[in-house]
Amino acid sequence: MDAFTDRPFTGNPAAVVMLDEAPSDEWMAAVARETSVSDTAFVIREVVPDADFRIRWFTPAEEVDLCGHATLASAHCLLEDGMQGPIRFASRSGILTVQRLDDGSLAMDFPAWPPAEIDVRSAAAAALDVPVEWTGQAHDGFFLLALLADERSVRGLTPDLAAIGGLDFSAVIVTAAGEPGQSHDFVSRLFAPKLGIPEDPVTGSSHTVLAPFWAGRLGRSSLRGLQASTRSGSVGVEVAGDRVTITGRATTILDGRLTAAAQPL
Repeated sequence: MDAFTDRPFTGNPAAVVMLDEAPSDEWMAAVARETSVSDTAFVIREVVPDADFRIRWFTPAEEVDLCGHATLASAHCLLEDGMQGPIRFASRSGILTVQRLDDGSLAMDFPAWPPAEIDVRSAAAAALDVPVEWTGQAHDGFFLLALLADERSVRGLTPDLAAIGGLDFSAVIVTAAGEPGQSHDFVSRLFAPKLGIPEDPVTGSSHTVLAPFWAGRLGRSSLRGLQASTRSGSVGVEVAGDRVTITGRATTILDGRLTAAAQPL
């Protein structure tokens, strides 16, 4: 699936594997390495309180606690197969609910992870090779948020990925306010070389950090972000207390079946 887009070969590719029972962690990690996209979602049909499925996400390097674009892709896949929403996934980050809106887009109910200010501007600036105005940490140090002066600075980044990998964070989000007159309120990019993702095209989970950050700065709870990678995508967000609704679209690129030799033992 391509997520956070309605056009093929844009947005963020995700692999979605539907399973009737839970396989081993080793098998899921091997499949994620084989698909070699930023995240592979494993949707498992099992009885879980308050949920319809269990969902787990693996990058080519490790399992992660939350992935937005692969959740969006998973819900899109299930809805295409005829399931009626809302769809509830049990995950490491709690129950995540996805429902289709009247305009056909999908809205995901996620936890909000507002960043707390920490001063690592010098280290971030050195890794990004651009001045950094503010830095904050979110979700137990998983994300570092770095605020730049303007949209042009975010778009023109050529960061030192080895230096980013040397920071004490799993992923670095770079952001700035959108240029006046644009349809988006803020822009971002995300770099996660530690996770086997040099740059993620469009990241749903980073918007659990970006949404409360920009809602506080701009004084509005409903915003639109643009992740300005080479496969850029549009992400709608709405903050409500300690939750954030993340909205986007997805489109199917490939549909197939794993061969018998690749099935879990």
